[in-house]
Amino acid sequence: MTTTGWRGVFPAATTQFAEDHSVDLDATTAVVRALVDDGVHGLIAMGTVGENNSLTATEKRAVLAAIVDVVDGRVPVLTGVSELTTTLAETYAADAARIGADGLMLLPAMVYVPSEAELEAHIRTVAAASPLPVMLYNNPPAYRVSISLDTLDRLSDVPTLVAIKESAPDPRRITDIINRCGDRYLVFAGLDDVALEEILLGAVGWVSGLTNAFPAESIALWDAVERGDLEAARSIYRWFMPLLHLDAEHDLVQSIKLAEAVMGRGSERVRMPRMVLTGARRAEVIAMVETARDTRPVKLPSVLAH
Repeated sequence: MTTTGWRGVFPAATTQFAEDHSVDLDATTAVVRALVDDGVHGLIAMGTVGENNSLTATEKRAVLAAIVDVVDGRVPVLTGVSELTTTLAETYAADAARIGADGLMLLPAMVYVPSEAELEAHIRTVAAASPLPVMLYNNPPAYRVSISLDTLDRLSDVPTLVAIKESAPDPRRITDIINRCGDRYLVFAGLDDVALEEILLGAVGWVSGLTNAFPAESIALWDAVERGDLEAARSIYRWFMPLLHLDAEHDLVQSIKLAEAVMGRGSERVRMPRMVLTGARRAEVIAMVETARDTRPVKLPSVLAH
């Protein structure tokens, strides 16, 4: 079986847009460089937060190439594979390997809700199209399909399937996966507001949205668990939770990008059909971010205080 060193905090990085809503590669790579400099352990390019499905095929490849170049091997770069058809997903998975990605985060085919057999066939076909290790992405609330334990069990013979990002809102799923599949898959927490619970239950990493705005605190949370300091972990998590809830809302992309903007880390611009937050919702998110900024945990190591 394929092995990887994937572990720790992997932000799902945002894709940055210029004022005319064209892809801004310089701003995108600046966001990524800052995250890597802050100490994240890996990176997801063009996941949900990266607005994968709002990019053209050409743009996706350009964004991935720019991110791979700026990261320069310092941390693993995985790219979302989120396409309307299996054939398109195969093509992108193969291209991602040629561009230099370290792995794929594979979603079900978009729009169409597959049967269990169709989902399994999609995963097998796309995995076979690329030599890269694959993290499956299970997000029933967003994509209306769940990768069942039976399907995970059957897929265990595919050597490049190494991990699963679990974004079901029920942390019991972590234990169910481990009980059924043992250590066959690296399990990553995929929903920010159950991340600590899932890490404590055996997740070896966290694919995070709000890390884009608060990377130091996200890494501090992870490090606290790693060293067994649950008091510190709970303190950071309780401070963080109002923002982490944003990751479970339908406007998570706009909210996370607005949080980035408030923290001076990126632009809030999104592509339609998404639109930037306005009115009471915008004011609410800004207030939440500013409150978090002004009440940051006081026991962070000094290296994280920048």
